[in-house]
Parts: sequence; C-alpha cells; structure tokens
Amino acid sequence: MGLIGLILASIAQIFIHSSGLNFGINVAGVLIFTLLTAYDTQRIRATYAYYTQYSGTADLGKYSVYDALSLYLNFVNLFVFLLQFIGVRRQ
Repeated sequence: MGLIGLILASIAQIFIHSSGLNFGINVAGVLIFTLLTAYDTQRIRATYAYYTQYSGTADLGKYSVYDALSLYLNFVNLFVFLLQFIGVRRQ
C-alpha cells in the first residue's frame, strides 16, 4: 500500500514540482524501504528455518536467489532515496 502511494506521489511530483512534496516523498521512501528491508529479512529467516527443518535444502537454492534479489532492490532503492533526501542539488 505504501509503495503504491509513493509511486502516485512521485507521479504527482512530476507535474507539481513542489519542494515540500519532494521532501515528503523522500522521507516516506526512506521509511518504507527501511521497513521493507526489515520485513524481508524476517521473512528470509522464517523461510530458511522452515526449509531446513521440514523439507531439507533442495528448494532452498532457488528461494535464496529470489531473497537476495529482493534485498538488493530494497537496498538500492533505500540508497537512492537517501541520496535524494540528504543531497543538495544546484538548480
């Protein structure tokens, strides 16, 4: 839900060009991707515990690639929003 709102606010920012909205989008983006990273980390831990306890490690390989990609995308987006939040641009 938060990601959809962030996308809609970013589209509105294209047409409005408001510095306050830009600041709000950056703060929301940092918070959303920080929470998504924490959620994905807990989900990965639970998945790993389940597959090592009940079904062995046969299926764990394909899930680990998906989980690594998910965390990678979270970190890249978090880094982009942090750069926009902290960075000062010259006009």
